[in-house]
Amino acid sequence: MSTRYAPGDDRTPIASPNASPTSPSAPTAVSAVPASAPAAPVGRAFDAVLCDLDNVVRFYDTAPLAALERAAGLPEGATTEVAYAPEVDLPLLLGRITPAAWVEAIAAGLTDRVGADRARELGQALADAPFRADEEVVPLLRRARTHVPLVLVTNATLQLDDDLALLGLTDLADAVVSSAVEQVAKPDPAIYRIAAERAGVPAARCLFVDDRQENVDAAAALGMTGVLHREPADLRAALGPCAEWAPRPATGSGEPVGRKR
Repeated sequence: MSTRYAPGDDRTPIASPNASPTSPSAPTAVSAVPASAPAAPVGRAFDAVLCDLDNVVRFYDTAPLAALERAAGLPEGATTEVAYAPEVDLPLLLGRITPAAWVEAIAAGLTDRVGADRARELGQALADAPFRADEEVVPLLRRARTHVPLVLVTNATLQLDDDLALLGLTDLADAVVSSAVEQVAKPDPAIYRIAAERAGVPAARCLFVDDRQENVDAAAALGMTGVLHREPADLRAALGPCAEWAPRPATGSGEPVGRKR
């Protein structure tokens, strides 16, 4: 789909937000990971993995939305072009509006083209798009976490906890850094610093994985090792030995034992 943002992306804003007001409705942020990871093997360039969610771990199915757009006489991607414009999307990603208000904002941007009812239907279809977890990436991250702390860093909504539960991924990471909770979004340097703090390691010892070049560049500017994710092989190569289960002491059990959580 040719749109301003890729379907299912974490909708990185073009301009970083300047203000960071608190939100009484935001859930409590996850505390920093205890410093319990083993010392880094010689030659390993990182002591923590900071990983994006959308288009790396989570992928959306926008086929139903595309069908509705065709039926309405709109080009595919017309809805996301409106929905992911910073003035429409950023308030959602900073936790300042609800998903329902976001749908209304999308509908307002489409009403002149398709009428109010159909515009609202298109907005709702985007908000309700089904999603799945990548079957290759999730095991890679679980294995990496037996070596080093894993932190998800995502431009997301206040529904993120529920979304992770639906995916069965509430235990995937040691911490989750969400733009809606922190009130700051990638590629603002502040969210990367928060993530490194939660991981409990210096920024220069973080491996940062994202599907958007501007987000990777922002991480690299802070001294992180940046990886542009296009397919699971990119993540596997970046993780190196951490893509496999950490060695375990002999206990007689066949299940791997990683670092302390």
